[in-house]
Amino acid sequence: MNIYAERRARALAALRGGVAVIPSAREIIRSNDSEYPFRQNSDFYYLTGFDEPDALLVLAPEHPDATSVLFLRERDRAMEIWNGKRLGVEPATQALGVDRALPIDTLDDRLPGLLVGAERLFFDLEAHPTFEPQVRAAMRAAKSKTRRAGRAPRAIADPTDILHAMRQIKDAHEIATMRRAGALTADAHALAMRATRPGAYEYEIAARIEYATKRAGAQHMAYQSIVAGGDNATILHYRENRDRLADGTLLLVDAACEIDYYAADVTRTWPVGGRFSPEQRAIYEIVLRAQEAAIAEVQPGRPQRAFHEAAVRTITEGLIELGLLRGSVDENIEQERYRDYYMHGTGHWLGLDVHDVGRTRDAEDQPIALAAGMVTTVEPGIYVHRDLNCDERFKGIGVRIEDDLLVTNDGHENLTAAAPKRIAEIEAIVGSEALTAVR
Repeated sequence: MNIYAERRARALAALRGGVAVIPSAREIIRSNDSEYPFRQNSDFYYLTGFDEPDALLVLAPEHPDATSVLFLRERDRAMEIWNGKRLGVEPATQALGVDRALPIDTLDDRLPGLLVGAERLFFDLEAHPTFEPQVRAAMRAAKSKTRRAGRAPRAIADPTDILHAMRQIKDAHEIATMRRAGALTADAHALAMRATRPGAYEYEIAARIEYATKRAGAQHMAYQSIVAGGDNATILHYRENRDRLADGTLLLVDAACEIDYYAADVTRTWPVGGRFSPEQRAIYEIVLRAQEAAIAEVQPGRPQRAFHEAAVRTITEGLIELGLLRGSVDENIEQERYRDYYMHGTGHWLGLDVHDVGRTRDAEDQPIALAAGMVTTVEPGIYVHRDLNCDERFKGIGVRIEDDLLVTNDGHENLTAAAPKRIAEIEAIVGSEALTAVR
């Protein structure tokens, strides 16, 4: 049984008499007749490993001979000449391990029969609004078929509670893929450090990271890279990447690759000229200590919130030591004064999506416990905006350090540990390789 068939089997067992309809993503027009690069729906890919648009998976545990049915496009020579080869209907059952494959054009006719026998229909209305009319029409047709005997779904339920709980715990295949994405990303950050020098442009560093990861086999960047020099590093989602790097400033780089749909997510901060100033070093050391304190809390059984709380306390202590905050640590945390400098959470789930699915709180609204197989980022930061009423020496400094942590049975594994983050190792390599810009 392949990994996708095994996942479908687990999902089928969890449906408990329901039937699930999971559509693929659709191509989206960017401008006129040009599309955005296609990216498959993560839930659909998790269950199929199939990366074509205009497809739909039906999981029907009550069906007598076809519990997994894939609707997909047929082969079309003319369209394949223009847009590339399609898998086609006939090879799909063997290639993807589904019980039955049918042309997507037959969906309206065949879907009602697959719903018969189920008590509930699991379908994500919010994620797939364009499919809703077809799904509701199929429900009506299924009810008509069972007017005298049998049963059909009477209500639509959300399948994401089932699927996202599955996705939150990574299997061995996922972990191996994420290790590779983390390793390629870590290497790319080191290359970017070597290529950094005063006078280079942010987009040159972004291009170096993308080139390095794709040359090593990554298919995509996991998100739009943030390459933020100087004051730009105090903008959390800075994306312009157009400014020239100035000596004496810091460069914050939040960039990572995606391999086989699985994302890494890494941030490093380093001095453009190769040496931290005393103020930059002081801020950086606080953030590094905060990350180390947070990482120590990434253990099975520990509350998911614990690593954020550890980072907040360490950052608050450091800001008080520098005179950027006043008063006691507990008072500053209780009144959230630290949020002037540290305004975001310390981590998020990671997987098929950069901000991956999965609960952070349980049914009683308590933080869930970390468990082996979960992957989270750990990314504390300090951002000293120019408009803050504080010591002028620190203004314009932005530092974030981010790694990807796999929770293991006895602790954690840092999937991106190879990206340099100690001050000595950063200062040893920044600028050691000249970047040849294309003018």
